[in-house]
Amino acid sequence: MRLGSTAPRRVGIVGAGMVGLSTAWFLQERGVEVTVFDRAGVAAGASWGNAGWLTPGISTPLPEPAVLRYGIRAVLSPSSPVYVPPTLNPRLIRFLTSFARHSTTARWREAMSALVAINRGALSAFDALADGGVAEPSHEAKSFLAAYRTPQERTVLLEEIEHIRAAGQEIEFDVLSGDDARGVEPSLSDEIGAAIRLHGQRFINPGEFVDSLAEAVRARGGAIREGVAISGVFDDGDAVRISGSTGETGQFDALVLATGTWLGDIARDFGVRIPVQAGRGYSFSVAIDHVPAGPVYFPAQRVACTPLGDRLRVAGMMEFRAPDAPLDRRRIAAIVEAARPLLRGADLDTRRDEWVGSRPCTPDGLPVIGATRSPRVFAAGGHGMWGITLGPATGRLLAETITTGRTAAELAPFNPLR
Repeated sequence: MRLGSTAPRRVGIVGAGMVGLSTAWFLQERGVEVTVFDRAGVAAGASWGNAGWLTPGISTPLPEPAVLRYGIRAVLSPSSPVYVPPTLNPRLIRFLTSFARHSTTARWREAMSALVAINRGALSAFDALADGGVAEPSHEAKSFLAAYRTPQERTVLLEEIEHIRAAGQEIEFDVLSGDDARGVEPSLSDEIGAAIRLHGQRFINPGEFVDSLAEAVRARGGAIREGVAISGVFDDGDAVRISGSTGETGQFDALVLATGTWLGDIARDFGVRIPVQAGRGYSFSVAIDHVPAGPVYFPAQRVACTPLGDRLRVAGMMEFRAPDAPLDRRRIAAIVEAARPLLRGADLDTRRDEWVGSRPCTPDGLPVIGATRSPRVFAAGGHGMWGITLGPATGRLLAETITTGRTAAELAPFNPLR
């Protein structure tokens, strides 16, 4: 639906993470004046401490049959890769019930097919940001290894890759022995007996990249207002008015809600009923004798490692919990003990930057992108583990939708009113 006879000239964006700032940047490409608001600051949420992978080849729906195989006893353990603390929270219980219903092979394949089109545009969107002046680079993953103790463990990902290809998504890979994997990446221990090497993927330092993206938005005349919590959004019929912690904050032709885990707090007033739940992840950085040339993934343990300068960021876990709950040190300890036997030369006992952040997850594993019940209010979030990979592609497609009044075909499966 078109916003009147002309494209919007002034757009507000709530949320200064990868998704919100990418949307701001691509709107500026189309001549739109933007103002970005964030209750804390740039990259203050899930954008800062995640693994920083740009991996469209394996950007897949989070609800999957493997989740159901964990069983109730496993997910209630703080050392489990997927952790659900005992709860009586009805909202979380409803989310988990719906998540479980979507964790079937048939629904995973349906959701995977929906992601293929936006995955295809993921890396070209990063190229557009670089060509347009975003200074922080993305790095080619000269090696991207998924490493396992045994060839039997590896069959899970090999089968998933076949399903990914069947959905129409391209992904190239090699199957390696443990010795071959150590030849590529000496930081792998002798415990590793099998691996898969993925091709065509990239990685970034997510905090530095989002900071650089914010600077690019500012350099083009965009305003970023940090420390402003938006408390009200009002569609006046020909404009959107917002209010926040500092009082009246402005009036815009359109507004984008890119608030991550908190997306539903305001979007619900505009017909968005899909629950967005915090799937919290943890990370820290360590010194290591040999910094890998690219990401290293231990899928059986769900531990992701990324080289950031002269250190290694170690990330992992999926914890369905309130987004503002304090960091649970048991989860850090679980990552340490999972990674310890698999890495060589990593000082896992001397850690820096211990962090927890909330990935915005939906029960069907698909993001929420597009117009709400109001043609002037748009949602952009719910990417689960793939907000970094798909943030720029989301921003580019949503900017096209906002300025033309036509929903980009790639966004059709992600209708916020579905």
